[in-house]
Amino acid sequence: MSDDAKQSAVRCTLNGRPRRDFVPDNMLLVDFLRETVGLTGTKIGCDGGECGCCTVLIDGEPRHACLTLAAVCDGAEIETIESLDTGGRLAAIQRGFNEKLGAQCGFCTPGMVMAAEGLLRENPNPTDDDIRAGLAANICRCTGYVKILEAVHFAADELAGRDKEAAA
Repeated sequence: MSDDAKQSAVRCTLNGRPRRDFVPDNMLLVDFLRETVGLTGTKIGCDGGECGCCTVLIDGEPRHACLTLAAVCDGAEIETIESLDTGGRLAAIQRGFNEKLGAQCGFCTPGMVMAAEGLLRENPNPTDDDIRAGLAANICRCTGYVKILEAVHFAADELAGRDKEAAA
């Protein structure tokens, strides 16, 4: 990049903390997160918006960081996979992926988890079809979709205070 590349000031809230950075106008959000900030949980998969590995939440909505310019995130709240645990305790969706073996090779997992987190915030009691639609922009190359469905249902049940084991 040339020294005269245009830059923009970006003020955002990243994983609950305010930030102010100057970024090149053409810098992708995934590169900002990984290279500038050092948050490497957001993966680079296809680099073209087709796989969903780079999914983050922007103002609560799942978005592909490989298709989003960092500069357009001025004023936004951005959440990455690193934001989900609290005090060393995994979020319900992370526990679901762990308990139900939703992560196979693990490469797609951060994007799947963030897309599922966005879905559960919008729809806390999703059906299988709702989950499929909510995760349609994310690809698991290991074909772990059944386990991923189970993981999202596990998280939904935990968030709602339902105990499937006790109900059985």
